Formats: sequence, C-alpha cells, structure tokens
Amino acid sequence: MIIDFHTHVFSPRLSEHRDKYTGDPCFAALYSSPKARLATAEELVAAMDKDGIDIAVICNIGWLTHEMCVKTNDYILESIARYPKRLTGFCSIQPNLTEKAIAEIERCARGGLKGVGELRPDTQGFDLRDENVMSPIVEAMMKHRMVLLTHTSEPVGHSYPGKGKITPDMVYPFIARFPDLPIVCAHWGGGLPFYALMPEVKRAFGNVYFDTAASPFLYNPQIYNQVIQIAGADRILFGSDYPLMPQSRVLGEIDSLGLPEETRNLILSANARKLLGI
Repeated sequence: MIIDFHTHVFSPRLSEHRDKYTGDPCFAALYSSPKARLATAEELVAAMDKDGIDIAVICNIGWLTHEMCVKTNDYILESIARYPKRLTGFCSIQPNLTEKAIAEIERCARGGLKGVGELRPDTQGFDLRDENVMSPIVEAMMKHRMVLLTHTSEPVGHSYPGKGKITPDMVYPFIARFPDLPIVCAHWGGGLPFYALMPEVKRAFGNVYFDTAASPFLYNPQIYNQVIQIAGADRILFGSDYPLMPQSRVLGEIDSLGLPEETRNLILSANARKLLGI
C-alpha cells in the first residue's frame, strides 16, 4: 500500500474562476499564476491510478476567511464521499474565530475528515505560539483524534511562491506545548528534523511527523538518509504536494535511494496508516 499524505484539490467551479479568489493571500501566493495547476478530485484519483497510489490525503489551504474554509471543506467532504476507499481529507479553519473554528472541526469530523490543515499561520494572521488561540483548537481536535498539518518553511535558501515564514522557531514551541497532539510538519518541517540532534528536541518529537511534499524542489535526495539517521524513519510521511508535481516524481526519488524494505514501507505506508487509523 502507498499513501500520499499531502495533496490538494479544488472544485471545478473554483478552478474555472480562479481570478475570483486571488484576494485571499494564501491562494494568491500559490495559485494566482495561470501556470500554477489546479486539480479536481477526479483528476487526483486518475493520477493515483497512473502512479500506483492507493490512498491520498486531501489537504486544504490556509484560507483567511471562515467562509472560504467552509466552502472548500464542503468539496473535500464531497470528494471523500465519492471515493471513500481512495481519499481521506483534512479541513481548513480560521483559528482566530474560536467558536466558528471549533464548530467547523466538529462538522468535518462528523463528515469523516481526519485532520486540520494545511494551516498557514502567516497568511491566516495567527501565531501557533499563542496559547489563547491554539489551546481550544487543540482541545477540539484531540476530542476527535484529529491530526494537525501545518505548513513549514526554511529560514534560509531560495525563495519560491508560497514559501512563507512558518520556520522551525515558530513551530517548535507549539510542538512542545501540545505533546499529545499528532502534528505533521509539511515540507520536511522547514529543516526542523535536523534539530533532533538536540536531545530535548528529539524527545519532543514523540507525536511529530515530517512529510516530503515538494521535496525535489527543496532538497537534495540525501535528505531522506539524513532525516532517517537523525530523527528516524518512523517520523517521515510520503507526500507529493500534487498537483504541484507528479506523484511519480517523489516516488522515483525514494526508489532511487535503495532504502531497506522496512524503511521504505514506513515512509510510504505504515506511518500514515498509524496516523489515520487505517
């Protein structure tokens, strides 16, 4: 079994009228260019069939308004209902609107969604380190055994659309504050796994995972071996960031490394099954 833990889809209507949504800072950063591909659930499933992916997690994006969170969550809910054996999903919320965010978590959990994310604190205007904002959100998520997936990015290196400013120093205090919450840091955690060389940081990673979304755009393939050695293969989740790139591109990179079968299985399937309860 292969599980892609990080994909994105949008409704046909949104895809056809993307200009209407570029007022949102997150959507604008990622998709204002006509060259930035948007995909529907049907296109995702077709790509999965082509590349041998069994299950995919549909992530939302960090919409600024509650209304757009709800609207796009509806499409994710519809998509997993149409493809219950192939797709699962995470919802978007606006954490600054506590009551509405909790109500949306409750609604999406009832609909079968397994987590919240991909959160974008920088474009959504909140701080993961703000306990007043995040504590009630985490409590609601824990009630439904949901996973939190947050965007993360590198504090150094090249710039790219949607890189943002969610760097390890912003994410780590949140991890340390909520050790019982399963947390996925997208895009290799912006380099956070390297800090597992510090004993206290590694101890804090008990419920923390790092996905490989967009890895070929960010790191040399040796990042897999480095993170396996430093943080452990049981911390890594295969994610493609489809439709940013074909799923086969990230799979090919993993296959090129000649990893032991047990390690490969953890990255491609076992870690995700554990988190999703599959």
